[in-house]
Amino acid sequence: MVFKALPYSLKLVLFVSRLLLKLHQNHTKALKRTLSNTHASHFKSQTPVSLAQGSDLSQKTLIFDVEGTLLRSSSVFPYFVLVAFEAGSLIRAFVLFSLYPLLCLVNEDVSLKIMVMVCFFGIKKDSFRVGSSVLPKFFLEDVGMEGFDVLRRGRKKVGVSKLPQIMVECYLKEFLEIDYVFGRDLVVCGGYFVGLMKENKNTVRRRIKDVLEEDENPKVCFSNKSNKNDWISCSKEVYVVSDREKRAWQILPKERYPKALIFHDGRLAFRPNPLHMLAMFMWFPFALFLCISRIIIALSLPYGALIPILSFSGLQLRLTNLNSPQKWSSHDHKKHKGRLYVCNHRTLLDPLYLSFGLKKPFAAVTYSLSRMSEILSPIKTVRLTRDRDQDAMMMEKMLKQGDLVVCPEGTTCREPYLLRFSPLFAELSDHIVPVALDTHVSMFYGTTAGGLKCLDPFFFMMNPSAVYRVRFLEQVSGVSRCGDTDSRRFHVANYVQSEIGKALEFECTSLTRKDKYLALAGNEGLVSTSKKG
Repeated sequence: MVFKALPYSLKLVLFVSRLLLKLHQNHTKALKRTLSNTHASHFKSQTPVSLAQGSDLSQKTLIFDVEGTLLRSSSVFPYFVLVAFEAGSLIRAFVLFSLYPLLCLVNEDVSLKIMVMVCFFGIKKDSFRVGSSVLPKFFLEDVGMEGFDVLRRGRKKVGVSKLPQIMVECYLKEFLEIDYVFGRDLVVCGGYFVGLMKENKNTVRRRIKDVLEEDENPKVCFSNKSNKNDWISCSKEVYVVSDREKRAWQILPKERYPKALIFHDGRLAFRPNPLHMLAMFMWFPFALFLCISRIIIALSLPYGALIPILSFSGLQLRLTNLNSPQKWSSHDHKKHKGRLYVCNHRTLLDPLYLSFGLKKPFAAVTYSLSRMSEILSPIKTVRLTRDRDQDAMMMEKMLKQGDLVVCPEGTTCREPYLLRFSPLFAELSDHIVPVALDTHVSMFYGTTAGGLKCLDPFFFMMNPSAVYRVRFLEQVSGVSRCGDTDSRRFHVANYVQSEIGKALEFECTSLTRKDKYLALAGNEGLVSTSKKG
């Protein structure tokens, strides 16, 4: 009765007030339900290491935010720079670098879309191998040891990433043994990326539920405090890691990788964060001039003059045990044969630096070499045909003409590993000098598996500084005078490999050139002369 007696305008105000109050109450109840179900009403503020000490995760399925709880850095910009530089070009990388101030101003979702557009637009899908050949090295170097230790304890691991799946799937599954990986899908038209990502709203949650539909293990989610992920509702138990806590994490040591990183490709030898990229772009014009100058010096000056000049320009040569190869085998002397230098393979310049160290020219045999490298080489180079008998005759002939250097690995390896040594060299001489080589570059790698091989020497010469270490080891007898050469030659090859490995503290493997190119380029390394090495 009182309500009916009120003026119509006041009735309207009360009705609206009641409606707003009811909506507010409903919203509060829904928010509480969301916090209770999605965030499990028992968020943990500890780091994953603290949680692992008091939690048994061995029978649980762990669903984690890759960037938020596995990687130490909160920025994904360096990984897109690698895609732009390695899959695209220097110009594409410069465009992305120029947009960095804009990326800092817009929100995370818009920033991600801009980077995907710049990096992937026009890239052919079938030829994109950066995700498996280049990015794993840089992702692994950013993995936090504390976060990884927790994830390793789970029965199953499910990684969820905001990055395109083609960028993160390889390193997570192959190197970190993550069971399932869910990332963003890219739009493809006519076999080429168009630079757009497919809509991902609620898709990841649905895909996770589909995959784990019959999984009876308890689900545990690990997320970053600053991220709001819809897939968290897949679990009733959620743990949160803050950015501040992640910065205190240690880098996962290489010996802790579930699978060793032996092969990787790409030109950049540094993590391309914004400051490092600024330094590279500022250095690049000087690098071109310096590269040409170094090549001219190496081709024109005598050894006594070029070594100190190149050292002054930043290319250092460090020799160890130089007197070892001065000993001479009487048997080889009677046969008028030169010394056979057997070394591991780090870059195409290995024979050249060996020549600089001994201050004399000699011939080098290679399994493949670009025409440009052959033209610029100040020492004689001869290609092998991969026909054992023909190659043996060729090397025997060259040994009678003078000293010869060979790299029996057949291809370069950047990491501290030695590939299997071909035993052919063991049959050619009774005077074998093993040489242990190691090199360090500061900006660019001078090797490639999927790029243009003719540019390898130029990229090496463009480094602000580079160090070559050459160590001569004790001489080894070959098998040319032995009757049972078939089994003995493998023994000699393995012995030389082990001695070089001990000198360099490298690990010896049975991997071959074929294994490297299948891993990095998707072929056996025999596609074209311009891309071999």
